[in-house]
Amino acid sequence: MWGTVLASALLLTGGTPAVAEAGWQPAPIVWTACPVDPDNPAPPDGECGTVRVPLDWHSAGGPSIPLAVGRHRATDSAHRIGVLLADFGGPGSSSAELPVTSPFFSPEIRARFDIVGFDLRGTGRSQLIECPDTGRPPGDEPAGPAEFAALRAYSEQAVAGCRAGNLPVFDHANTEVNARDMDAVRRALGEARISFLGISYGTLLGQQYAELFGDRVRAMVLDSVIDHSAGVERFLGDRAAAADGAFRQFAAWCDRTANCTLHGQDVFAVWRKALAATEAIPQAQSELRDRVLKDMYRPDWADIGQAIADAAAGSPPVTAQFTYNYESLRLAVVCQDFDLRIRSFAQYSALHAEELRRGPILRGSTLSHGEAMACLGVHGPPANPPHRLTIPRAPRILLLNSRFDPATPYAWALAVHRQAPANTTLLTYEGAGHGVYEKNACTRSAGDHYLLTPAAPQHDISCPA
Repeated sequence: MWGTVLASALLLTGGTPAVAEAGWQPAPIVWTACPVDPDNPAPPDGECGTVRVPLDWHSAGGPSIPLAVGRHRATDSAHRIGVLLADFGGPGSSSAELPVTSPFFSPEIRARFDIVGFDLRGTGRSQLIECPDTGRPPGDEPAGPAEFAALRAYSEQAVAGCRAGNLPVFDHANTEVNARDMDAVRRALGEARISFLGISYGTLLGQQYAELFGDRVRAMVLDSVIDHSAGVERFLGDRAAAADGAFRQFAAWCDRTANCTLHGQDVFAVWRKALAATEAIPQAQSELRDRVLKDMYRPDWADIGQAIADAAAGSPPVTAQFTYNYESLRLAVVCQDFDLRIRSFAQYSALHAEELRRGPILRGSTLSHGEAMACLGVHGPPANPPHRLTIPRAPRILLLNSRFDPATPYAWALAVHRQAPANTTLLTYEGAGHGVYEKNACTRSAGDHYLLTPAAPQHDISCPA
């Protein structure tokens, strides 16, 4: 069956460190005007190009694929430091669009760096992976072996259909492969070293680049940290606990904020009422939990209060969809970066019980639970196996994380920091939300100072909420 073939093919992409890079050199990038976004009348502020890379880094002389690249040139060319590559994660975000459309970086960073982003394999204009519509899936919280088997069969069909429609890139899209692509972009730019800022899933790209090419890193900021050493138990449990921790922050805000829709009420009681009101419609309850989780990213406390009040009154909200093609791309990326294979209903039951124990308020994280259930249909070991971070050749890296991050738990940032204590400094934002760099003057100035100097603080930092 195709799963055996897929497993064998995927093992070639990242299972061993040796690849056929010697002697291969990308062509220099030919920069042209960027395509205009029909939904955004403002012209892009930058230039775009393409880098061709080997489809399979173990066969660098074989077929190649194009990767879209975007660049915003340093506005102060006389004091240009170099290139700052950036990735906003997802997976599924178009990083090629970031330099030419986003004012995310401060004027000083934009003055001193060429800011560059590239669409990772399967995203944006780099061989976009899109799965065919397979209809509404069975509920992702199976109550017995028969429901588990039905969900697994659905997932196997969905993965097989997605893979068939997105070959050959589907088999070569994990983050270790993307890290090798990033070094090809560096070489195509003609840079001896690069600086990098990665957010959320982009932090895994940064970590794997630092492992493979640490001596080519000038400075690296990793914001909202993925822990690649997490097994399925921590992948589910840590996120469940983090989501509940963020919800408690919302409840505390609501208690002290008069314009919170639930102000003066028992927030946890109203939340339980909202869950009960959607109990008979699993899809509605999942949408409610997902809406609350996504609102905690910013965080948008006011919308959480309104969503809970509406659901408790019998009008469950519709969740905002994740950006870009995340639900398709995760099958080729997340399922190959982490070992999320759940092999039996008994194993699922034990894992789900732990989710509920660690996250009883939100009943687990819809993000991690959804990823694990989507990966039921992926056969064979992960192509890019989870492991502890080892970066002896890299400079000191600045890690940023919110203490109450619902998506990349603070526990993950601590774990990564402990895995490489000599090469990392941790900045803790003492508040909630997903994404720290632009939270306030403290977080931004720490990140900018490091990128500009690059002198990473020797001791960990705390920034107030």
